[in-house]
Amino acid sequence: MSRKKSILAPDWWDYTTLDDELLNQAASLTAEDLLGLSRPGFNVVFYETLEDFYLAEALEYIYAWKQATPDRPAGICGPIGPTEQLPLVARLVNELKLDLTHAHFWGMDEWIVDGKEVSDNHPLSFKKADLDLCFNRINADLRMPQSNLHFPKADTRDYIDSWQHARCVVMQGGQGEIKHWAFNDPVRRSGAYLNAPPTLEEYKSLNTRVVELHPSTITQNARTSGGGVVTGVPTQAVTVGPVQTWMAEKVSIWQAGMHDNPFGMRLTAIMISKGIADSSVPMSLLSDHPNVQFNYFRPGIGSCAVEMH
Repeated sequence: MSRKKSILAPDWWDYTTLDDELLNQAASLTAEDLLGLSRPGFNVVFYETLEDFYLAEALEYIYAWKQATPDRPAGICGPIGPTEQLPLVARLVNELKLDLTHAHFWGMDEWIVDGKEVSDNHPLSFKKADLDLCFNRINADLRMPQSNLHFPKADTRDYIDSWQHARCVVMQGGQGEIKHWAFNDPVRRSGAYLNAPPTLEEYKSLNTRVVELHPSTITQNARTSGGGVVTGVPTQAVTVGPVQTWMAEKVSIWQAGMHDNPFGMRLTAIMISKGIADSSVPMSLLSDHPNVQFNYFRPGIGSCAVEMH
């Protein structure tokens, strides 16, 4: 039997094509239920204050970079969204006098316009945000070499190759409204995927690549970064692939309640906990990764109860 059409974008796969029983089960979860979803390989952690939340997120950078040695360089793959941790990372490096000579950083994604990544001076540039909020704030004598900063481009060859030369201790990210990490969105409902979305193995085989963005992702980025001007948000991006994600020793997802909603933050957790992998909900595929952690700002978890305003 063919699955439901999306109520968000009928030509696409997304979480609204899932069975209503699973969707309703996710919506019914309490915060305590979320904590109870931890299992070997999937850990759920709560933080009671935003200060503790973003400091813990920043410390993952320090944890990864402290492991870098001349013989075994190491680093972290980090997001733009959230960004509040980035100035804290720079401050910690400077205060601890942490030498980043052998440390690495991988940006997760970048916008694509007319077949090419946007320039560093584009107002929405993720590379610009990383540099402005973090790397340019680190003392010059402590900074990692420019060759150890890896930002994805439309020509993905150098970026993909860089993953062979240092270990990624942590891949850090947020969760978008379409339930993605990085810009690993659901695919269009067409061609080979007209009646079913890609399987787990098909989606896992995807490398860093240029992608077409789901309409919900475009709307979200307009809301969070562009004052709602949807026409100012590119419709394509280059994004770190599942291939690189499964090379990361740990995937750490940070949810303060600002990028996805209470329902979404519940749905992906229950799917990962119960091993329900469906690429209409790309984040759920992390149920197959051996070390995933969901980090929640507890007051941001909210409720799925109906409340009229």
